Amino acid sequence: MAPTISKSIFAFSATLSIIVSFVLGHGIAHAEIYKHTNKQGLISFTDRPVHNGYIKLQKTWKGWVELTTTGNYRRNKERFKPYISSAARRYTLSPDLISAVIHTESYYNPTAISRAGAVGLMQLMPATAQRYDVYNRKNPQQNIDGGVRYLKDLIKMFDNDIKLALAAYNAGENTVKRYGYKIPPYPETQKYVTKVLRLYKQYETDQI
Repeated sequence: MAPTISKSIFAFSATLSIIVSFVLGHGIAHAEIYKHTNKQGLISFTDRPVHNGYIKLQKTWKGWVELTTTGNYRRNKERFKPYISSAARRYTLSPDLISAVIHTESYYNPTAISRAGAVGLMQLMPATAQRYDVYNRKNPQQNIDGGVRYLKDLIKMFDNDIKLALAAYNAGENTVKRYGYKIPPYPETQKYVTKVLRLYKQYETDQI
């Protein structure tokens, strides 16, 4: 039976991060989860934060990712717009599509780190970063450039099918191929593609 998490706050030391990751990965279906680290390094998780010191976590295929606050999101969205525009021109992709991917992957948090080890705005895994010469995944400009190059290659690989390219960005290109060049039957990947496309339309119409 998979472990579950009650409504109360559980505290864990930093050395128990592997256990925390296991519990979060298997025991939560729909609850919103928040993380807090106190001055002694003690980490606690809850679905009912009792003060503003908690950071909301987002479950992604690559693991649980810390979200920035609303204020940081707005500031970072404007801060990184020149990098997005530059990469969009360089690799002939829509800046709105890039923005939608970044929004979904990291909520514009340049230091976001997933449980699986994906890092930065476009949540690059180590192998992907190495493949696209990204030496510092937390560097916004490098991260965006590498992520956009990868997305562009995926779009070419799947004959300009954006849905399949997004599915591959989320679940891996070989996974999409293994399922007959269709979106894999993973709820997380299917939700990911739907969310990015919805945000893409919102960015195109300036509704976000």
